[in-house]
Amino acid sequence: MCHPAGARPPLPPIRGGAVDARDLVLTSADGTQFAAHLARAASPGGPGIVVIPDVRGLHPFYEDLANRLAEAGVHAVAVDLYARTAGPGHRGEDFEYRSHVAQTDPRTIAFDVAAAADALRQPDGGSAHRVYAMGFCFGGRVSFMQAGEGHGLAGVIGFYGPPATPFWPGQPTPVELAPGFTSPVLGLFGGADAGIPAEGIAAFDAALEAAGVEHRLITYPSAPHSFFDRSADAHADAAADAWRQVLGFVGIPVGD
Repeated sequence: MCHPAGARPPLPPIRGGAVDARDLVLTSADGTQFAAHLARAASPGGPGIVVIPDVRGLHPFYEDLANRLAEAGVHAVAVDLYARTAGPGHRGEDFEYRSHVAQTDPRTIAFDVAAAADALRQPDGGSAHRVYAMGFCFGGRVSFMQAGEGHGLAGVIGFYGPPATPFWPGQPTPVELAPGFTSPVLGLFGGADAGIPAEGIAAFDAALEAAGVEHRLITYPSAPHSFFDRSADAHADAAADAWRQVLGFVGIPVGD
């Protein structure tokens, strides 16, 4: 199960920067317009992150996460991946996402991520000097895959993104794509996540190592799927460390 409806991201370890946040519509390379939520940090330049949601699409969890990233000094834009089948507008909690996630295509998803990355590099998006992708569950898998899409990303981050199980029929998994990765990889997993076996994470680690891709894969032993949730008190330590790992990966030190 991905983040439930009431879930919200944990608060970052460093906060307080002014945030300029707004909804917007971006245009992909194939002309598709899609919804996004942009949050700019207080100062231009620095890192930017394209936030790729789970199967529910552009949910408030990810809009809030973009705002929290900006508070921590990272420009962020959370994107929706269903515009081609569901239209470009924002949707409510009753959105039936299942039929739409099944119609996604990794090629057009890459178009959307590229458009979002370009938006972060523009003055209106924060003039990010380096751009990363970060995704969750389905979006975590998608984020890993962007390392080989030629976006010029400084790195990719996946929270509990299955690296070794197929999703799209006939399409390779992140493990199989690893030899073509050109960006460093940070993977964050829950050891109690039955949907992502340790063997799959080990296979991803081995594939990245064999390909010479800089990477760090972290498994939090007792954490479940979707542990990055401020209401999950039992896994607060894992969520707090995940924040430190993410911010360190994008070049914002937070200390011990």
